[in-house]
Amino acid sequence: MARDQLTVLTALDVAKTQWYHFTAIVIAGMGFFTDAYDLFCISLVTKLLGRIYYHVDGAPKPGTLPPNVSAAVNGVAFCGTLAGQLFFGWLGDKLGRKKVYGITLILMVVSSIASGLSFGSSPKGVMATLCFFRFWLGFGIGGDYPLSATIMSEYANKRTRGAFIAAVFAMQGFGILGGGIVALIISSAFDHQYKAAPYSVDPIGSTVPEADYVWRIVLMVGAIPAALTYYWRMKMPETARYTALVAKNAKQAASDMSKVLQVDIEAEEEKVAKLSAKESNSFGLFSREFLKRHGLHLFGTASTWFLLDIAFYSQNLFQKDIFTAIGWIPPAASMNAIHEVYKIARAQTLIALCSTVPGYWFTVALIDYMGRFAIQMMGFFFMTVFMFALAIPYHHWTLKPNRIGFVAMYSLTFFFANFGPNATTFVVPAEIFPARLRSTCHGISAAAGKAGAIVGAFGFLYAAQSKDPSKRDAGYPAGIGVKNSLIMLGVINFFGMVCTLCVPEPKGKSLEELSGENEEDGEAATTASNRTVPAV
Repeated sequence: MARDQLTVLTALDVAKTQWYHFTAIVIAGMGFFTDAYDLFCISLVTKLLGRIYYHVDGAPKPGTLPPNVSAAVNGVAFCGTLAGQLFFGWLGDKLGRKKVYGITLILMVVSSIASGLSFGSSPKGVMATLCFFRFWLGFGIGGDYPLSATIMSEYANKRTRGAFIAAVFAMQGFGILGGGIVALIISSAFDHQYKAAPYSVDPIGSTVPEADYVWRIVLMVGAIPAALTYYWRMKMPETARYTALVAKNAKQAASDMSKVLQVDIEAEEEKVAKLSAKESNSFGLFSREFLKRHGLHLFGTASTWFLLDIAFYSQNLFQKDIFTAIGWIPPAASMNAIHEVYKIARAQTLIALCSTVPGYWFTVALIDYMGRFAIQMMGFFFMTVFMFALAIPYHHWTLKPNRIGFVAMYSLTFFFANFGPNATTFVVPAEIFPARLRSTCHGISAAAGKAGAIVGAFGFLYAAQSKDPSKRDAGYPAGIGVKNSLIMLGVINFFGMVCTLCVPEPKGKSLEELSGENEEDGEAATTASNRTVPAV
C-alpha cells in the first residue's frame, strides 16, 4: 500500500484533463516531430546525393552513393542518437528535465542548419562534413527521447497518462509526413523552374546545378519547428516530481504546480524530508537493490525496444522494391535528378498517410483501455504472423499479379508496429522507474532500441543481398537473401513477445505506486517484484 503521497503529486494524479496537458503534448511533441523529420528526411535525398557527387560518365544508370558512404550518411545520426540517449538521459536525472531540455533543442537547431551547409571541394569532403553534423544532430535528438517521455509522464494524470505520452511519440508520424511534404514542395518548385531531360536522354544535363540546393533546403527546414518551440520549453516549469522527490524542494514544487493547476497546494517540507530519508529512495542504478527491484523491468524495456527496432528499421530494405513493383517509382534512368526526389517523397508521404500515422493514433486512443502489455503483445504477435506470411511463400509475392497483396501485408506489418510495440516501448520506461533514475533508465532502454535500429538498417541491408550476383545491389557482398531475412525478422518479433513478459502493466497506477517510492522499506521490494506479472 502506497503511503505518504505528497499532496502536489496527488493533485497531478487526479487532475482532470486541462489546457496545460495539451500544451505539454505540443511542446514535447514538436521535439519529436523534428526528431522524425531529421532522422527520416535523409532517405528522401540520398539518391540525389549519389547523382550529384558520384556521377560516372558513360554509365547506363545515374550515380549512387557507394555502400560505405550510404551506410555512413544514413547511419551516423543513429550512432549520435544512441550516445545522446545515454548521456542526456543521465543528465536529466542529475540537473533536471527542464535545464537539459533546452540544450538538446539548441543542438538540434544548430546541427540541422549546419547539415544543410555541409561544405568541401570534393565528394568525400561534403559527405564527411555532412556526417559530422548529422552525428551531432542525432546526439541532440537522442536527448529528446528520455526527456520528452519523462516530462510528459510526470505532468500527466493517472487516468490518461498512457495516451498523453503516446501522443508525444505519435508526433513522429507527422514528422515523417512533414518531411515528405516539404520534399514534395521543394522538388516540385525546382523541377518546374529548372527543366531538365531524363538521365537516359542527357546524363549530365539531367542533374541541373541548382539540384544541390534541394537536399540542403530539405535538411535545413528541420530546424524551424524546433526553433519555434524553444521559448515555450524554457517557460515550462520543472516537473513537480523532479523538484520534490529528486531536488527535495517541496516549496518550489508546490508553487510551480499551484500556477499550473490553478489551485492552492500546501508545501509539505516535512513529508519530503521523511520520504528522502527512506532507504528505498536512495539506492543507485548499479546497486543490488535496483537489480532486485527493477533489474527485470529494465531488461524487459531494453530488450523489447532492441528487438522491435531491428524489425522496424529493416522496412527500408523492402520499400524501394515495393515502390518500384507497384509503379510508384519508375526506373531511375527515366527521370531527371529533381523529379526522382519528387517521386520518392510522394511514395513516402503515401505510406506515412496510409500506414504510419493511423497506427500511432490507434495506440493513443486505446492504450488506457487495453493497457500497454496487451497492445505490445498484440503488436509483436501480428508482426510475427505477417513477417512469416511474407517470407514462407516469398516467391508467390514476387509474381506481378500478387504484388498488391504484398503491399497490403507489408503495410499491416508496420501498422501493427505503430499500433503496438513502437509506441509502448517508448511509454512504459517513463512510468515504471523511480523519479531519480527515470530519465536514465528511459535513455538506456531507448539506446538499446537504437542499437537494434543500426542492426535492422545496416545488418539486414547486407544480409538481404541475393546470392545471385546479377540481383545484388552494386558493391555489396552476397547475403542470405530477402526470404531468409524475413524469416529471421519473424523469429526476432517472436522473441519480442517473450521479452514482453518481463514488462509490468502501469495502467491506472500512480508513478510512485509503480516505482515503490512511497512504500514502507519492508514492503517496497515485495510489491516491485510482484508487479513483473502484468495486470489484466
